[in-house]
Amino acid sequence: MKTLKKFFSSASLAIGILCLSFFVCGCGREAAEELPLGEANENPADSEADARTDSEEETEEEIPPAEEDPGLPVIEEREIKNGKMQSYLTGEWIEQEKATRRPIAVMIPNNKPAMPQYGLSKAAIIYEAPVEGRITRLMAVFEDYDDLDHIGPVRSSRDYFVYVAMGYEAIYCNWGLARPYVEELLSRDTVQNISAAVEGIHNPSDEAFGRLSRPGYATEFTGYLFIDGLEKAIKRQKYETEYDDLYVPPFTFIADNYRAEYEENEDASFIYPGGRKDNAGGYGAYCPYFEYNEQDKLYYRYQDGKEQIDEHDGSQLAVSNVVLQYCHGEVRDKKDYLAFGVHGEGEALVFTNGKAIKATWMRYDGDATPAKFFDKDGNEIIFNQGKTWICNIWDEYSEFVEYE
Repeated sequence: MKTLKKFFSSASLAIGILCLSFFVCGCGREAAEELPLGEANENPADSEADARTDSEEETEEEIPPAEEDPGLPVIEEREIKNGKMQSYLTGEWIEQEKATRRPIAVMIPNNKPAMPQYGLSKAAIIYEAPVEGRITRLMAVFEDYDDLDHIGPVRSSRDYFVYVAMGYEAIYCNWGLARPYVEELLSRDTVQNISAAVEGIHNPSDEAFGRLSRPGYATEFTGYLFIDGLEKAIKRQKYETEYDDLYVPPFTFIADNYRAEYEENEDASFIYPGGRKDNAGGYGAYCPYFEYNEQDKLYYRYQDGKEQIDEHDGSQLAVSNVVLQYCHGEVRDKKDYLAFGVHGEGEALVFTNGKAIKATWMRYDGDATPAKFFDKDGNEIIFNQGKTWICNIWDEYSEFVEYE
């Protein structure tokens, strides 16, 4: 069992080392050729040296220059093939209209009274972070949601989720009290949101939400986002529906028919973002964890001692990559509302292909850009194609993170 300690300082972040090579030209030969034709060399020693040099050049075997290591091939410029493009969020081929439109980011509760959730298996990215009461809440980022009738249940916002959604250029969807910490944020022109009409929401989109009958569930866990209403609300609100030209993809993905193996890194088949003890790591009483499957190369999600299932199709939630992103956190008030620093830089762990990669993250280019992840040498980490689950780890609880 490995328990993560502070494996390197986050006070500074190495991004890369730029190496320059200089080549020496054969200036002596050029100077000799500048002499007038037939002019004698007045120094016999020079003539003997020239002769030796010429002889050595004739007999010396020419050594070809060393080839540079091209590194892992990655997805670069996206192309359209048979009406499909590679997703910014997963690297996988999807319909062009889905690959070019802005995703939606939906707030979904993750505590026991809300389970099971509906539609999570269709999310490209799931972002998980603690909220008050030491439970976690999910923000599911969807680009392929056309086959879903609804998603949810849907709950209220926290400002750190909004800031993360802005980095994906996602349309932010939530239902719940907006005061005291997100009211001003959700009112900004830069935050295009689909929000139910509740206290603190100044530009509601009620046509996107409705309730489903869930006998035995509290009312707060019966509200859902309906896709037909979502599309009407986006149109009425006149929100931009496609990525802009300055969009920065959150990940760099390995190219088709390749795999980022990271063979030199240590194995990790089990990941416990909040540790194994109830409430020990700021991740609630449900002790979530991931188990890696060597056959399909996916990480399967467990919570509260059992598989975490999508009610939509009965499948267990599974992703290709798991990221633990360490962020400084604070308790804001007596109600235990939290704040997390999701800009700047910090430590991270990236899990892919059954390997653990000690990493760092950086986000200094404003709200409209995502956090990017780098290895210990400052190289951007190459992710395997597929879905990604990002766990916001409360930095002050980092000692409780475990993997093996």
